[in-house]
Amino acid sequence: MKFTLGVEEEYQVIDPSSRELVSHQQKIVEAANKVLDDQVKAEMHQAVVEVGTNICADIHEARTQVAHLRKTVSQVAGDLGFAIGAAGTHPFSMWQTQLITEHPRYNEIVNELQDAARSNLIFGLHVHVGMPDKEMAIHIANSVRYFLPHIYALSTNSPFWEGRNTGFKSFRTKVFDKFPRTGIPDFFESFAEYENYVKLLIKTNCIDNAKKIWWDIRVHPFFDTIEFRICDVPMTLDETIGLAALIQALVAKLYKLRQHNLNFMIYKRALVNENKWRASRYGIDGMMIDFGQEMEVNTRHLIQELLDFVDDVVDELGSRDEINQIQKILANGTGADRQLAIYEKTGDLRSVVDYYLAQTVSGLSH
Repeated sequence: MKFTLGVEEEYQVIDPSSRELVSHQQKIVEAANKVLDDQVKAEMHQAVVEVGTNICADIHEARTQVAHLRKTVSQVAGDLGFAIGAAGTHPFSMWQTQLITEHPRYNEIVNELQDAARSNLIFGLHVHVGMPDKEMAIHIANSVRYFLPHIYALSTNSPFWEGRNTGFKSFRTKVFDKFPRTGIPDFFESFAEYENYVKLLIKTNCIDNAKKIWWDIRVHPFFDTIEFRICDVPMTLDETIGLAALIQALVAKLYKLRQHNLNFMIYKRALVNENKWRASRYGIDGMMIDFGQEMEVNTRHLIQELLDFVDDVVDELGSRDEINQIQKILANGTGADRQLAIYEKTGDLRSVVDYYLAQTVSGLSH
């Protein structure tokens, strides 16, 4: 198995003078795609730009592509008078003033979901790991759910919302929770059971296709991948690549266990949700529940245990340096921790925006 990678990041489009989110009227998408071959897409809100890598053979190729996408989109935006920022929410822009992209799919979503859709002004990271065998994919999606809060805690990068310190390290998922079919998915006995669930939703007009299932992890409806959707968009390239490497290693490890007829314990969605809530609230600085021991454990300790768990596949994947980025997140804090530190020092949310605008493009030259 190759465990190929695909990385998608959603960026904020910002007016450099006001530091507000602003509509780019798809100009960035049009200009960037002249050099990036349709790797840049519009999103539902006109203040969002999404980029996606091609299929990457390994983490090194993923790094090269994400760096190229960040750099190119930032340059194109700059030429048009905009700036590009990577944070899960904007500190003070109001969703009520943001324009929706004119597109039949977005019109349909807004018509159905109303203010839940209009207020969904959030920015995430999606990591795809190649998995052509659908039975194996659903097995890994089941098993990996336990670890999603650990990964999420490392990505937390959205402490502010509408001008307030929310008290959460990631408020992004609190915003997204208003959508149906979000969060940690249920356990599925087989891919057939999952397919029957999708067919029932389509038959009863809940959805028109499986792309409207927005869970934190899903077997992708059209690609041969498992898609991780829980993370806030990380502030820096290094953080994105560290998280992608960890996700890839986790899939490879669970695959390896299955090949040896071993399995990781399956825990109920209701239990995993307790840890997800804690990750959202406290990031890497709280406690999570170790369900095996039935006790609270320091989140950083559990992340170290996760790193130990995947360690035997890291060198096979050639991702040792990239996985080591996780130690740097633990040492320097997540994007949320660093945003909050800037705010504490300056008392100015515009300074927070300035900080993550600079961080978004740091380390892209090499």
